[in-house]
Amino acid sequence: MSTVSSTPRAATSTPSAVRARRVLVDGAFTPATLRISEGRITAIDPYRPDQQVPTLDLLDLPDTAHLVPGVVDTHVHVNEPGRTEWEGFATATAAAALGGVTTLIDMPLNSVPATTTVAALQAKQRAAAGKLAVDVGFWGGAVPESLGSLEALWLAGVYGFKCFLAPSGVAEFGHLDGPQLRSAMAEIAGFDGLLIVHAEDAAVLEAAPHPPSRAYADFLLSRPAEAESAAIRSVLDGAQETGCRVHVLHLSSARPLEALAAARAEGLPVTVETCPHYLCLDAGDVPDAAPEFKCCPPIRDAGNRDALWDGLRDGVIDVVVSDHSPATAEMKQAGDGDLQQAWGGIAGLQVGFTAVAAEAAARGIGLDAVSDWMSRRTADLVGLTAKGRIEVGADADLAVYDTAAAWSVDARALAHRNPISAYQGRHYPGSVTHTLVRGRLVDTAAPDPTWGRMLERSAP
Repeated sequence: MSTVSSTPRAATSTPSAVRARRVLVDGAFTPATLRISEGRITAIDPYRPDQQVPTLDLLDLPDTAHLVPGVVDTHVHVNEPGRTEWEGFATATAAAALGGVTTLIDMPLNSVPATTTVAALQAKQRAAAGKLAVDVGFWGGAVPESLGSLEALWLAGVYGFKCFLAPSGVAEFGHLDGPQLRSAMAEIAGFDGLLIVHAEDAAVLEAAPHPPSRAYADFLLSRPAEAESAAIRSVLDGAQETGCRVHVLHLSSARPLEALAAARAEGLPVTVETCPHYLCLDAGDVPDAAPEFKCCPPIRDAGNRDALWDGLRDGVIDVVVSDHSPATAEMKQAGDGDLQQAWGGIAGLQVGFTAVAAEAAARGIGLDAVSDWMSRRTADLVGLTAKGRIEVGADADLAVYDTAAAWSVDARALAHRNPISAYQGRHYPGSVTHTLVRGRLVDTAAPDPTWGRMLERSAP
């Protein structure tokens, strides 16, 4: 988060009103004053420059500021407990808050234990207590050992179940083969749950070349687009057979878009996400022997990136999430530049919204659409109807994006634990300057690790 000295601030950390000339209400920016009480928006009043609002309780924003709902990031790897040296709730939620993310849903791996049982969920909740700067919920995991017992985890409050169709990279989170995928889908459909899928096909990946190499082009060959296409075909077939609600994670290849669009037209219950690094970077940006850019599935070419933007505009891709997946410097740099040995994952939680906003603006796409993809639709995906929107009764989760607050990314200054970023050195003309979590202004110097709440999915 960058700050602008000319931006007025409320004299208290919990303003009773926020006033701006550009407030995103009902899908459009309009001048407005939001009234806030007990962490919720209680009224949306007209903007009047001479309006009498108690000075000590007013956050009065400059004309270059855009007030949007806080980002709801439904794909974040916090890794605590067990691998807190990779990340952790305190550092991850601080980075989230500074990047305009007010709610995140934590993935069931790479923590130890993985969140595949009720006991493991409880261990994660204990680890998170007192370390949350933003509100946090949890995904469960569907692994071979947990099949047949998923409903107990659903009833304990997870938002759905993640599975892999190829090795995950960690031994404690095994992948599902074809029959196991069908079994999981049938089980989850039985209680109207949600299955979220890392969709790369194990057989296609195994057949691809994997030579030791520092060349990014060689790494791309080891994760071919057909791996995503084949896996997504299996997921769609399973959804048709079982009726299970499914969500395709981190789509990097545009090739499956036609099949996904056809499935949606047929009425299959499928949603799709992509990520800032697939929308803002391309293979031509990636130098050789640069593991900060390695992720699975990988960043592909510029034409593919353009097609992903088309998929967003056409409504085939529903949401944009960070897939924040950090690791230690030693793991990222393993192999001295050999990309087959380096750990994969992009650390982008604090940068994602700003990066997508800048790329969208360059393509003539407004901040209203970006907010819809990254806030309202992600909230709707997991049923958080009081998040991701500016309306009366919603949580006062807000982000201020200022087009005059230029920002050059310095990985050493980002709040996530390990100072590695694929966005290092990138310059953005605007950025997030303030975040409010349930009506409370985030302290940019030290986000409060006790303010965030642990969320549980409400029973229908």
